[in-house]
Amino acid sequence: MNLEQVLDSFRYNENIIKNITHWHETLPKEASYEEIPDSIDTRLKTALQKRGITKLYSHQAEAIRLVNENKDIVVVTPTASGKTMCYNVPVLNAILQNDESRALFIFPTKALSNDQTSELHEIITEAGIDVKTYTYDGDTPQTARKAIRQAGHIVVTNPDMLHGGILPHHTKWTKLFENLKFIVLDEVHQYRGVFGSHLANVLRRVERICRFYGSNPQYICCSATIANPGELASRLTGRSVEVVDNNGAPTGEKHFIFYNPPVINKELGIRKSSTLEAQRFAETFIKNDVQTIVFARSRLKVEVLVTYLKEILKKKMKNTDSIRGYRGGYLPGLRRSIEKGLREGSIKGVVSTNALELGIDIGSLEACVMCGYPGNIASTWQQAGRAGRKNGTSAAVLVASSSPLDQFIINNPDYFFNRNPEYGLINPDNLVILYNHIKCAAFELPFEEGEKFGVETTEEILGYMEEAKILRRVGKRWHWMSDAFPAADISLRSAANENFIIIDITDPQRKVIGEMDRFTASMLLHEQAIYLHEGIQYQVEKLDFDDKKAYVRQVDVDYYTDADLAVDLKVLDVFKEEKNGDVLRSSGEVMVTSKVNMFKKIKFHTHENIGYGPVRLPELEMHTSSYWVGLPSDMQNYMSREEAQNGLLGLSNILANCAPIYLMCDPADINVVPQVRSTFTQRPTVYIYDSYPGGVGFSEKLYELHSELFKTARGLIEKCGCEAGCPSCVGPLNEFSGDANPKKTTLRLIDIVLQSESGA
Repeated sequence: MNLEQVLDSFRYNENIIKNITHWHETLPKEASYEEIPDSIDTRLKTALQKRGITKLYSHQAEAIRLVNENKDIVVVTPTASGKTMCYNVPVLNAILQNDESRALFIFPTKALSNDQTSELHEIITEAGIDVKTYTYDGDTPQTARKAIRQAGHIVVTNPDMLHGGILPHHTKWTKLFENLKFIVLDEVHQYRGVFGSHLANVLRRVERICRFYGSNPQYICCSATIANPGELASRLTGRSVEVVDNNGAPTGEKHFIFYNPPVINKELGIRKSSTLEAQRFAETFIKNDVQTIVFARSRLKVEVLVTYLKEILKKKMKNTDSIRGYRGGYLPGLRRSIEKGLREGSIKGVVSTNALELGIDIGSLEACVMCGYPGNIASTWQQAGRAGRKNGTSAAVLVASSSPLDQFIINNPDYFFNRNPEYGLINPDNLVILYNHIKCAAFELPFEEGEKFGVETTEEILGYMEEAKILRRVGKRWHWMSDAFPAADISLRSAANENFIIIDITDPQRKVIGEMDRFTASMLLHEQAIYLHEGIQYQVEKLDFDDKKAYVRQVDVDYYTDADLAVDLKVLDVFKEEKNGDVLRSSGEVMVTSKVNMFKKIKFHTHENIGYGPVRLPELEMHTSSYWVGLPSDMQNYMSREEAQNGLLGLSNILANCAPIYLMCDPADINVVPQVRSTFTQRPTVYIYDSYPGGVGFSEKLYELHSELFKTARGLIEKCGCEAGCPSCVGPLNEFSGDANPKKTTLRLIDIVLQSESGA
């Protein structure tokens, strides 16, 4: 069957159609064209004509026009709409007009850098021009690096290499920084939270070095659709930018299916596993030779789905290599071979985390299955857009989990299809992040008296560093005086630059098969954990926390493991506070301590819990920002302690799932801790905190959205069909104690908060 026939089979299958809450069809759209501007060099026009391009899409023409007017821009159009042309054409054109011009292309991943460099090389070859384009990242051979520094017209890199490999050695890059005309920032929507806050500071360092060398580069940014592309691009670059969002690209017919797994226990509100239902859709597509991508929310779920699909399709396809996994932690060579297999069609199905959400060329997939809501509207459209990139018919299936956020989206399709995507939030002035980048900036160039690096208090920070013997003041300048190389100790993508490597000791050669950050390692690489890698099971024999190494051995077992994290929280400082009635709303700084105490063994396919084990790892501490709500201190007068505990637990579960509706963040980017009697507020309190040191602005935004957040939580619980609580609203009943109805108790607490807001 082809894709249309598979979709017809869904329509006539009663077991499928009755669980589809919405079937959204997008009709094909014609392109909107404009003439290629006369200012574009004839050789470039010829290269475009060889590719069958005689006119530009309307957004491409407008972008080129604004770039020619020396404007900083951000182009905001859907996946596969030709955003690459918006920077390739004007940059190449400027280099042809002035051979000394240089450009820096920044992509969030090495894979995307390699992909875009190939595209650039093709245009340059077809135009017959001498524009030297090179990728400069961790994989670039040492022998090539000097030539790139001296001769590269366009240097393609990623934020990590720019931060640690280019800026600290800017004296070797004089030619680039003296003549830097353009900085291209692609996939701007990816630069949110911690990563975006770091990048904004890296760009402050770039501009500082450019001023030193006498250049003033122009920004060309590209983004998927988010609620605030102009604001996010402005915060990243520190400049006012023009937004180009008049998408002129054609689109093919697309079927977007919302599927809610059937309820198998109405009283408890338990639904059939989203993992097994996503597997069923993927299996149907792949068996019918429809090339498919499956997105899963976690590394663990990716590996579980790869295992299931390989088992099922082994007999049918014989070649299990046609089903692959793809995620962070795989080594670069493996990821490149998977991308190549997808482009060539030898891989029929790939299961990925959001690592393949970006615009890497992986050919023309026809179907996308999402196992669980990706966490925000922008990411969902990005993932759905990975199928149907060549204007043919395509399908995307969103299979909801039982989480309240998933249930909200799957049962409110109008919200999803008619609402703007979420906000991309960053906090470049987060003190932890800012302090580290001021150190890096001081290493690169001395600070002058009166110089500002993002904040008015720059000189106070420099004075503190002087006292700490990191800097030395001579006259009106602060000079770096430490032996340390500061950039080496700062990871742009996580709280700490402490990756653990995973070593397979089954093989006498002890091969490194992957890597993992420190916080995830505690959860997935503790001793006796089952680590899944491309469907192969490994048991962790030893986790060396000091040397940051995990030693694993291949095993064949019928279960995987999942760890439990215990969290405690203390308030350090209050930034904002407001009291309405007897309800307290606050935001401030907190210290969070977390420790993995135990793990569960979960059986494949049935997902039964078949055993426990202890985890003995050190406690981790983190200072971050939080928003918290203190409920009336006299609640015990009209509610038992058990009811209060149940209500607070239900409230924390629902708030954790409502918050990402408003923030462009993964649910894992925030955490919620309920306290029946907080030692700080002396009342029942729910804390929501950012999962990163120093915080990145999520909790501050929630403080502002306080009323809206609680109203959404109430609506979600009321619409849920369960009797006393379930995973789709306040959480599974087995989490609660006693015979009370946690659903009713949670609603009572929400009403107390909302009534205090209205003054009732």
